[in-house]
Amino acid sequence: MARKSSLNKKLFVLDTNVLMHDPSSLFRFEEHDIYLPMVTLEELDNNKKGMTEVARNARQASRNLEDIVGRNFSDLEKGCPLSINGNKHISGSLFLQTSEVSVDIPGLAGSKADNQILGVVVDLKRKHPERQVILVSKDINIRIKARAIGVSAEDYFNDKVLEDTDLLYTGMKELPADFWEKHSKEMESWQDAGRMYYRISGPLCKSLLVNEFIFYEFDKPFHAIVRQQEGNTAVLEVVKDFTQPKHNVWGITARNREQNFALNLLMDPEVDFVSLLGQAGTGKTLLTLASALTQTLDKKIYSEIIMTRVTVPVGEDIGFLPGTEEEKMAPWMGALEDNLDVLNKTDEDAGEWGRAATQDLIRTRIKIKSLNFMRGRTFLYKFLIIDEAQNLTPKQMKTLITRAGPGTKVVCLGNIAQIDTPYLTEGSSGLTYVVDRFKGWQHNGHVTLVRGERSRLADFAAEVL
Repeated sequence: MARKSSLNKKLFVLDTNVLMHDPSSLFRFEEHDIYLPMVTLEELDNNKKGMTEVARNARQASRNLEDIVGRNFSDLEKGCPLSINGNKHISGSLFLQTSEVSVDIPGLAGSKADNQILGVVVDLKRKHPERQVILVSKDINIRIKARAIGVSAEDYFNDKVLEDTDLLYTGMKELPADFWEKHSKEMESWQDAGRMYYRISGPLCKSLLVNEFIFYEFDKPFHAIVRQQEGNTAVLEVVKDFTQPKHNVWGITARNREQNFALNLLMDPEVDFVSLLGQAGTGKTLLTLASALTQTLDKKIYSEIIMTRVTVPVGEDIGFLPGTEEEKMAPWMGALEDNLDVLNKTDEDAGEWGRAATQDLIRTRIKIKSLNFMRGRTFLYKFLIIDEAQNLTPKQMKTLITRAGPGTKVVCLGNIAQIDTPYLTEGSSGLTYVVDRFKGWQHNGHVTLVRGERSRLADFAAEVL
């Protein structure tokens, strides 16, 4: 019986990039065994120096390996149990390459690290013909090579939040035409502080989440946000209409339904965390800055605006930049400058002098910070904007959001179709991670913006190019 169960165990050969992407990957293979080629350990050693995320992960992976191997140093041939510390549920073992492998694979240069790993996998397949040997790597090319020589290869999916990002929570739901017929039997309605509320009950209420927007676009359009949800009942609050000029936010009005929903979240002091997804030109940064300025300068809810973003260049890097932290971040903040220009023009009556004075005031209240110096900080009564959040890993996202102290609002902006960080995909991005994990929390809101409002040229380019 024991013999049979050991045959069902797969043997996963890990590439270095898996360990450097997620050091805890060693404890993510449940009952299966893990094999580490000597080249993987060499590459871990080569990447351990420095302060980058990759170097930190390499050091953590080495510490995990020391914990596992240190306990069973006497007999590595039999493997080292992975059930250490808080991972008692894992029944697999770790095997290290203890002898030299000389497998010649036709057409591949032997000395290259990737090819040495492939050689190890081929050798393991020969030694254990009864077992399933699978190479796990984040590198697409080595997976293609592996399949070309008849070796099973997979990507590392354990940190993937969703298989299909089309299933990602959009923050809103369209109501069917027969919604009121099925849900208005025991409906109650009331007003409180100028807001209209409805308590409805019916089958659809089960699928609603707190702070999810719902819209009905038939004979009488109805836009609302879910405030409470329990079993078959839900309390809906009619949203404020920011498309009206009288409800403008720093001179900005919503141009479509999704923008209106976003402004409702951004202007709600009870919502501590907002995530806005959308392609280029949907108005993410403009709406966020307009609401941040209104609440910082006019309503004085927040003491200042802090803006940060991941500095991943799209083209070639521009080398070292002179100056202070703010000055170094300035070239990355072109989006901020563009949006401030738009917001400054909204004040028509102020005149040239008035606008210049406003611009100076705005600049004293907006601080630009680098992600590198965020650890250990606590932000009190700040409006924190994280731009280009799709380039953050889930771990970096956690580091940033846990900076929030009392009275701080955090807004994440991004477009998961534009990821510039190596090894991050739409499914494993930190932005996808927070949207999925935070949904349904009463102090969280999310909207996926759909329509571009930049210009007819930008909209057409986004569509056809």
